[in-house]
Amino acid sequence: LVTTGKNLAINRMKKDSKISELHDEFAYELKLQDDFNDYINKFKDFFHIKQRGSTYGREILAGIIVFLAVIYILPVNSAMLGKTGIDSMGVFAATALASAICTIIMGLIAGYPLVLSAAMGMNAFFTYTICIELGYSWQEAFTLLFIAGIFYFILTISSLREKIINAIPKDLKSIISAGLGFFICFVGLRSSNIIYVGENGIGLGDLTDPSILLAVFGILLIFVFSSFKSKFFKRFSILTSMIIVATIGLILGLFGVENMPQFNFDQDWVSITSLPKVFGQLFKKENFISVLANPKSYALIFVLIFVHLFDTTATLLAVGKDAGFINEKGELEGGKKAMLADAIGSIICAPIGTSTVTPFSESSIGIEVGARTGLSSLVAGILFLLSLFIYPILSIFSYSCVTCMALVFVGASIVTHSFSEIDWKDSTIAITAFITVIMITLTYSLSNGIGFGIIIYVLIMLAKKKFKEINPILYLISILFIINFVITAIL
Repeated sequence: LVTTGKNLAINRMKKDSKISELHDEFAYELKLQDDFNDYINKFKDFFHIKQRGSTYGREILAGIIVFLAVIYILPVNSAMLGKTGIDSMGVFAATALASAICTIIMGLIAGYPLVLSAAMGMNAFFTYTICIELGYSWQEAFTLLFIAGIFYFILTISSLREKIINAIPKDLKSIISAGLGFFICFVGLRSSNIIYVGENGIGLGDLTDPSILLAVFGILLIFVFSSFKSKFFKRFSILTSMIIVATIGLILGLFGVENMPQFNFDQDWVSITSLPKVFGQLFKKENFISVLANPKSYALIFVLIFVHLFDTTATLLAVGKDAGFINEKGELEGGKKAMLADAIGSIICAPIGTSTVTPFSESSIGIEVGARTGLSSLVAGILFLLSLFIYPILSIFSYSCVTCMALVFVGASIVTHSFSEIDWKDSTIAITAFITVIMITLTYSLSNGIGFGIIIYVLIMLAKKKFKEINPILYLISILFIINFVITAIL
């Protein structure tokens, strides 16, 4: 009896011990699950996905699509800056790295669905005006960009930049948004050569060119897909059209058709190995001495700051409006963080070895897909990092006949939406809208078009003796634009 009792007691203790172990294990698993759920909730709260009416899938898809739409900038920027004598593969790596850093910062700090990369106007000014025409070395040109970036950063943290954006009337913000739509639509048509721009003016491209016909087919395809009632085609019309056109182009290329999209396996896979050839090359005493001793440098610094300021402002206003970041007062919500992220980019680009980055108007493509948070920017930034290692695979999406359809489609969507919000009965607004849109499109510059538009707006308001309705900052902006046009003409 004693032995049996002992055995029963031991068995019970073992059972209790197992139950206790199982309980502890179950409790630990529950804790892990709770911790994981807390992490997911914090992640959701960080990007405000629910509050902004978005989803993970939508944000990730938008980030991928926008990246594919802007991937062309990597080979284009490296080829353009390469004309100054700089190592083009080094610029390729620097542009990808700077784009990744700045886009990720924009997503994490500002929470804006914006992609940043090398500004086309800025790299052309860097190459043809500063280096080729005025004779600065590429190291000295980077020194100019770095000095301008420091002043630009100071301007941003002083809150003056935010005041400039908020000083622009609501109708003018809608006009700028419409101008952006026309601009990116024109960029798409021009880059694909559907619209030809030459010495004899503007005209229709050669419709016997297979790549142009493929681009036209892509544009028609995306508009047809977007008209379907199916949610799938409405949401994935851009990506679906790009994949179909790229595949058709690849097949036609295999059958010997010229100028078709193809994988560029001649490109080095790992471009980051060339980064030391451009990284930090401006930090030499002689560069700063020669730049500061040249009187032209000070005018160039002013132009660099001014062009960057208003190119970025135009994109922030247009994209911010489409994404719902402009409140009822016409102010850009969270704009200071977005501007800070952009200003950080203005400082780091020159030391890394590339021209200044700016928010890309193609970000509107992501917003059209449904992006509303910084998660899409984070995805695009990570893809920029991957492009340092797998560019040959992504190169098929760098062809204009593949990307132009997204630009044309999104441009058309922005224009139709923005035009409906403009008060066309007001003659001042109507004239301003006409001048702004046509000058943005024909001068191929957002800042030029905005400059002419604001100057015209202020002059008409003064002629109507509506002095009190003009924000004093608009006077300052108008004067600065006039100074910029004069300096640019002289240079």
